[in-house]
Amino acid sequence: MFNSIGLIAKRGDIRVKDTLERLVSYLNSRALEVVIDAPSARLLSGGNFSVAANTEALGIRCDLIIVIGGDGTLLQAARLLAKHDVSILGINLGRLGFLTDISPEQMEHYLDEILGGAFLEEDRFLIYAEVYREGRCLSHSNALNDMVIHRWNMTHMLTFETTINGHFMSRQRSDGLVVSTPTGSTAYALSGGGPIVHPSLNALLLVSICPHTLSNRPLVIDGDSCIAITIAENQTGQAQLSCDGVLCQQVIPGDLIVIEKRQSIRLIHPQGHDHYATLREKLDWGKAV
Repeated sequence: MFNSIGLIAKRGDIRVKDTLERLVSYLNSRALEVVIDAPSARLLSGGNFSVAANTEALGIRCDLIIVIGGDGTLLQAARLLAKHDVSILGINLGRLGFLTDISPEQMEHYLDEILGGAFLEEDRFLIYAEVYREGRCLSHSNALNDMVIHRWNMTHMLTFETTINGHFMSRQRSDGLVVSTPTGSTAYALSGGGPIVHPSLNALLLVSICPHTLSNRPLVIDGDSCIAITIAENQTGQAQLSCDGVLCQQVIPGDLIVIEKRQSIRLIHPQGHDHYATLREKLDWGKAV
């Protein structure tokens, strides 16, 4: 089923070297084609593999990408791989690991099953943002977890207006706004008081960051909605748009940010993967106090 396997390892983490070496040796023993992105390949001194210049080159050549690291590493890879028809599997060397759900200790066991065709497959959609200034598109970015408009270079609040599908929703003053996918509902949106949304739902979340009102609540809307956020003309200071924790664009008064669903990735899980068991484990639900 999978013949060409691409490998991406977390950069700057010495723990990935042993896991990467084991993984290459395992895949070589199964006579599979192994392709590694250039930064990860530099960690290795031996093994039978070829080198791809970057993550997007892996997406073109491979039918399965294995990401070694934490959720942050997988998020970064997913943003670049979304345009390619490739499956993604995560080996977790991070902390929470909602997306990278196989430990290095279990790696060979689960890979035996997955490469034999026994696995679960799950589509996760991404959101896409375009930033406009005076009618001209300045930049565009995508995200698997969330887009965050947040204050920057100032201590006072950010003022902005939000419309959904052309309908005015609100004008608010706050430290910013999180626009999240169901995948991102266990990330920054959760910290802001947002609900946990099952990843199979077609929904988007809007979670304000420290809004200056007692009536504000997180909002769950249809996943096919178009969200438009305009920075107030009388706003002083600057703001930023961040995509999955990466700064993407500085925004100024009058700028328009348009966010909607676009593209998707295909995640691979071991058989028996249970979303609710993951929530119990990662969020310590039901433990005695």
